[in-house]
Amino acid sequence: MNNVYSSLVKFNLDISIKVSSPVPLSVLAVSYPSSAGSFRPELIEPVIKPMLNFLKRTGSYLMVNVYPFLAYEGNTGQISLDYALFRDKQGVVDSGNGLRYYSLFDVQIDAVFAAMNALHYDDVKIAITETGWPSIGDENEAGASVANAASYNGNLVRRVLSGGGSPLRPNEPLNVFLFALFNEYQKPGPTSERNYGLFYPNQDKVYSIPLTLEDLNNGKSMPVNGTKTKVPDDGGDLSTAAAAGQTWCVANGKVGAEKLQAALDYACNVGGIDCRPIQEGATCYNPATLEAHASYAFNSYYQMMARGSGTCNFGGAAYVVTQPPKFGNCEFPTRN
Repeated sequence: MNNVYSSLVKFNLDISIKVSSPVPLSVLAVSYPSSAGSFRPELIEPVIKPMLNFLKRTGSYLMVNVYPFLAYEGNTGQISLDYALFRDKQGVVDSGNGLRYYSLFDVQIDAVFAAMNALHYDDVKIAITETGWPSIGDENEAGASVANAASYNGNLVRRVLSGGGSPLRPNEPLNVFLFALFNEYQKPGPTSERNYGLFYPNQDKVYSIPLTLEDLNNGKSMPVNGTKTKVPDDGGDLSTAAAAGQTWCVANGKVGAEKLQAALDYACNVGGIDCRPIQEGATCYNPATLEAHASYAFNSYYQMMARGSGTCNFGGAAYVVTQPPKFGNCEFPTRN
């Protein structure tokens, strides 16, 4: 960081370009209640103080990655889902500072501020360089769903665009970056790691959220994979269309007949799917279109694979939707 900054100074760019480095919330030894926020002792002298000194000297920001989802899924008995999704109307008073918190997001931000204050760096600002919520997760990842992801990110946008800072620093605006734009299907780790995106790799939306003040002020209807939901005025759930948490897999007709047929052949011949219902004269043959037949086969495979990440792709020939597909009178397979 010092070397990069020195280069910027050399070319008179240090005022317009700031240097920082993101840290995870795990740099804190204590993050709850926020008033007790403190850095891990073993990091203070070798890492935290030198970094904060640098940021103070250069007028830069401490970049922090904040994920209420991680705190919630590991502590569902102590943290309510509404509190994690900005939907708590009562709030919780921090006995240490007397401030009322209506979301886990604000608690985590102020825990960082409290930790900085304890080291006498209360004049360094922060930027939230990553935050988000996964739309799909493993069975042990509580709260990972399309409905909750849309609710968290949508209500986060409302929280930021409504102005004001955190309870501890109310006059400082929130600088927040959503993670992520696209799902990352080749990323290792738990299923949630591959499903933080607002979009699928084929550019279809996982869900829609308001992103401007105009959207919020007008209560604009936002499409969620073809379903309309009205942005509520009371800070409520933004994703009623996906509230059931169920998803289906359908064909992407834009890839062309050749690619769609190849993917259908794979699903029926290699994927182990029973494709007899889409044969001529069978229950799901009509409508007799390649897209309808492929959608039936893709969804059958997707449900058989427990709706796992990457099982509704077929080389870009399929994508996930949150409403049950309708092709004639055929009932699409589902998994409870």
